[in-house]
Amino acid sequence: MKYIKINGKKEKIPPFPHHKDYIYKCKNFFEAKNIFDHLFRENFYTLRELYRSFKFKCAIPRVLLIDPTSNCNLKCKGCWSNDYKKGNNISFEKLDDILTQAEKLKIRACFMTGGEPLLRKNDIIKLAKKHNKLTFGIYTNGTLIDKNFVKKMVELGNLNVFLSIEGTEEETDFRRGKGTYKKVIKAMKLLKENNIGFGFSACYHNKNYKTIASDVFLDYMRESGAWFGWLFNYIPIGKKADISLVCSEKERAYVQRKVSTYSKEKDYLLIDFWNNGHLAGGCVGAGFGFAHINSNGDVEPCAFCHYSDSNIYDKSLEECLKSNFFTTFRKYQPFNKNPLKSCPMIDNPDSIVKIVKEGKAKSTHLSDPESAEFLAAKCKETSLKWSNIADELYEELPLKNRRNWSKFKRYFAFRKKITDGRRNL
Repeated sequence: MKYIKINGKKEKIPPFPHHKDYIYKCKNFFEAKNIFDHLFRENFYTLRELYRSFKFKCAIPRVLLIDPTSNCNLKCKGCWSNDYKKGNNISFEKLDDILTQAEKLKIRACFMTGGEPLLRKNDIIKLAKKHNKLTFGIYTNGTLIDKNFVKKMVELGNLNVFLSIEGTEEETDFRRGKGTYKKVIKAMKLLKENNIGFGFSACYHNKNYKTIASDVFLDYMRESGAWFGWLFNYIPIGKKADISLVCSEKERAYVQRKVSTYSKEKDYLLIDFWNNGHLAGGCVGAGFGFAHINSNGDVEPCAFCHYSDSNIYDKSLEECLKSNFFTTFRKYQPFNKNPLKSCPMIDNPDSIVKIVKEGKAKSTHLSDPESAEFLAAKCKETSLKWSNIADELYEELPLKNRRNWSKFKRYFAFRKKITDGRRNL
């Protein structure tokens, strides 16, 4: 039997399929003590992942993200789904086909994003039941979680949920609409009552960053039953994005320092990709960790990078992972020597322009296409201001983290050589 310490309590982790099994594996990945610990954990999963990359001649993501729908029952301020073309849905049959392809590539997890995935609740339940060797994760606003769905979660075991919340009731309802906060807390209570380990998902911006990084909020999430949390830095994606919500370099640094301290002191897993590149291995897009399929079938490096040269209706999943754009994207990873500046969009905006141009990708923003140049122009000033403070933050990291990052870089360089490099011989 496996155990982990969650919220100060030693918890048993049942064997897969079980929702707690994913959290156990996630915690192990992000808290690996060194590169060797990373390589040899979970029955040598990372080494087997390396072999599959060699076998298929491309990077195989650990997690495939899919938008089953572009529709949503909320209209959150600053969310790109708000200005997405409505009505795009991937049929059950096509979702089933994509997951069958994913299983053949030995992808271990499928996360549903959107839009609001639980508008396709019945289809997701059927898919989780049929593809019971996969772990499923749902990024959801939480308003559609009810007793029947929780019952199905308990029965299936391989279905996880990550509930979106923006801080206090006032802050959550500011972006998500009046009454949303109470519905999310109600869903958390229901999950906790049924002993389901779940995660919370918080987007921090310049109006709520102090709350999201506060001990009071994070303590409350733990008390509410959240076993861990995803933190997302607000990115102004889409021509209509509210630029006024973007965090300044000092606000982002505040979150990085506070969250790192809290995680260490409370032994609580908080995953902030933009501020935890030294733990995640830098940018994890284009197959080096993640790949994303939007509701139109476009295959993108990650859910935030709305550019592609391949569509799942025209090519197999394997072909999409080997596409010119994905290969070009991976060629330039990592995008910065400092893992706290790992994103090619908000940290290194010149990179996204170069990659999109060289990879011959197009904008996939469904309602109002946004050029890479337009996005880069919005992020340029913030990235320049972030650069110096990120270098200071990197020097503040424990020495072991900086040493591990150096080894991570060598590992990813080797992985690129045996995948995309081998294909180009």
